[in-house]
Amino acid sequence: MIYSTLLALAVVITSAGCKTEHHSMRAGDTWPAQSTSQPSPAATFSPGTSAVSEPAKQQIPIPTNWTPELTNQDSNGQTIDTIHFDFGSSVIRASEQVKLQSVTSALQLDKEANLLIKGNCDERGTGEYNRVLGEHRALAAREALAGMGIDPIRIRTISYGKDKPVDPGHNEAAWWQNRRDDFVLLNPKTGE
Repeated sequence: MIYSTLLALAVVITSAGCKTEHHSMRAGDTWPAQSTSQPSPAATFSPGTSAVSEPAKQQIPIPTNWTPELTNQDSNGQTIDTIHFDFGSSVIRASEQVKLQSVTSALQLDKEANLLIKGNCDERGTGEYNRVLGEHRALAAREALAGMGIDPIRIRTISYGKDKPVDPGHNEAAWWQNRRDDFVLLNPKTGE
């Protein structure tokens, strides 16, 4: 009787552990290998769910162990530009291309600097959904900058999801401001 009860309990515990997994991208995670080498198409997102279809990404190397501390960079770097996104999208708008060119120019002028791209979202959607979407946005900008000639090893991404809004409002004007990538230039520390 005890053996049967323990066996039934083991089956219940095992089957409970086999539910669908939900993964969220975190800074430094790599994209799964894709069968195509085409530039990434628009990612498809479903607000209110954790389902996110990952776009095909070019194989751009992800820096390993890249942190401001490990690369002797000033972690309080200067935000040099910001781009904004449409709702539920990681596609960089044509109107934002001039800002990417500005970031490219800054990195070309300062060969010692690295770049941190902070992906952000508005308050709509789950926390997991927004973390993944924020990472997709940051990676889309990283890929675009790599296409403009910036060595991707100099670029690190992080997603804050909906956790760091610049406008605390609950309307479209606030949401527009919060759907963004911030580009932070990290310069070598001086005097050390």
